Amino acid sequence: MRSVRRTVNRVLIGLAGLVLLALGGSVLAIGLGVKPPSWWIHNGRHDVLLSTAERTKWRDQGWWWPVVIAALAVLVLLALWWLFADLRRRRLAEVLVDTGDGEGALLRGRALESVLAAEADGLGGVDTARVRLTGRRTLPEAHVRLLLEPHVDPGQALHQLTVEALAHARNSAGLAALPAEVRLRGVKHRAERVT
Repeated sequence: MRSVRRTVNRVLIGLAGLVLLALGGSVLAIGLGVKPPSWWIHNGRHDVLLSTAERTKWRDQGWWWPVVIAALAVLVLLALWWLFADLRRRRLAEVLVDTGDGEGALLRGRALESVLAAEADGLGGVDTARVRLTGRRTLPEAHVRLLLEPHVDPGQALHQLTVEALAHARNSAGLAALPAEVRLRGVKHRAERVT
């Protein structure tokens, strides 16, 4: 889901950039003296973007200003929705646990996060572990940050996290899968003077 959103964002931003680049480039080219095609919105370098006649053409119509304001309001609302959807990284409030009897139980997302973080903290060489669950309650995704001791092999730490902590969380919640994004970072110790 996250990769789809990221792809859609990149495509929309790319299209908006191409449109703005094409419009800006054409205005610049016409301003520098390039002859525009006959169908283009500008006729020459001394042409204005909107003439007085074009600006006042629909002003006397009763529907004009409400339509303009509604269209601009919809554009602003869509832009704000896009911004907040991109910035919002919701924590998962609850996870649906399959109890095996056709029913289900709800597990608090914070509880599963804290248990998963505690188990990851207990792995050898892990200094600190932080876990955040996102996604849907039937298909949660784990975002794990591990702060590793300097002597730890990152590959081994990732393997331990996968086969122990993440596998235990997945099995105990009765999930078919528990996708995880893991970020590893090493602890930076301050240098100490040895005498």
